[in-house]
Amino acid sequence: MKAIVYDQPGDPAVLRLVDRHITEPGPGEVRVHVAYSGVNPTDWKSRRSATAGEERVANQDGAGTVDAVGASVTGLPIGTRVWMSLAGYQRPAGGTAQEYTVIPVDRVFPLPDPASLELGASIGIPALTAHEALVTGQGAPARLTRGCLDGWRVLVAGGAGAVGNAAIQLARWAGATVVATVSSPAKAELAAAAGAQHVVNYRDPDAGAQILGHAPGGIQLVVEVAPAANLELDHAVLAPRGTIAAYATDGGDNLTLQVRAEMGLNIRYQFILLYTSGWDAIARGAQAVNDAIADGALRIGPEVGLPLHHFPLAEAGAAHAAVEAATVGKVLIDIADNQ
Repeated sequence: MKAIVYDQPGDPAVLRLVDRHITEPGPGEVRVHVAYSGVNPTDWKSRRSATAGEERVANQDGAGTVDAVGASVTGLPIGTRVWMSLAGYQRPAGGTAQEYTVIPVDRVFPLPDPASLELGASIGIPALTAHEALVTGQGAPARLTRGCLDGWRVLVAGGAGAVGNAAIQLARWAGATVVATVSSPAKAELAAAAGAQHVVNYRDPDAGAQILGHAPGGIQLVVEVAPAANLELDHAVLAPRGTIAAYATDGGDNLTLQVRAEMGLNIRYQFILLYTSGWDAIARGAQAVNDAIADGALRIGPEVGLPLHHFPLAEAGAAHAAVEAATVGKVLIDIADNQ
């Protein structure tokens, strides 16, 4: 079978197309015939920081059909359409940029009908990260359901990104009022298409006042892509006992807290890295994501603010380069046809 691998850190040129043997799933494992591999920022960051000499298959997210199952695996018969996430975490051969991958069953989730495999490959890390952020607010449920955040006021920073797009859609499904921040009119259109009721350019001098005008009483939960860069704005709009759920460090790695201001508002910071959030949290998030998909509330495509960009497997390097260059939308690598 064909696979994209790398065995040294570097730019997309270190990715190689190779032939690998198809392996059998062991106990608790599932083999998936991969249709699409989703590319996320974590994939190029992992490539950039790779350990020299250790061969890894690229990419964490994907979708396809169950091809074989190991002992003790139930509920995923052969032919089941599935989506995957964290496929290569602590499993160098498990990445999704290959025709077949073998991964633990707790990283494989049935894809609701009639959702496309493109959607399945697009959700993974972005939607699970968004879910984890949305359930961190004080008093929030452990798992999102339709209408469970009714009355909540949520700010999604970076509303045109993949995580921001998923956060907007999931928060709206859960009943929240959503304000999104962006940096340009074009990105404002994307955030609005995702479902944000209000969109604010964070570069506007009165961005804080605009946000509070849309969310009287203040924001209860911020889904934050740049906690250091947006510290002042977040403080200006947070309600008492508000939460900042930070899943990335865009704009800088160092965050200097203003202790007196933080204490005055009883602010909670929750830093999110999906890899160490725990498999129970992943399972809860996957169920919520599937429920939202089944309700038609989590979608992809330009009509919901997430344009798709397709690359063939042989051009995986170009796909990685596109994500590394912050291409707006979702980058997918096409692995297999006619699934």
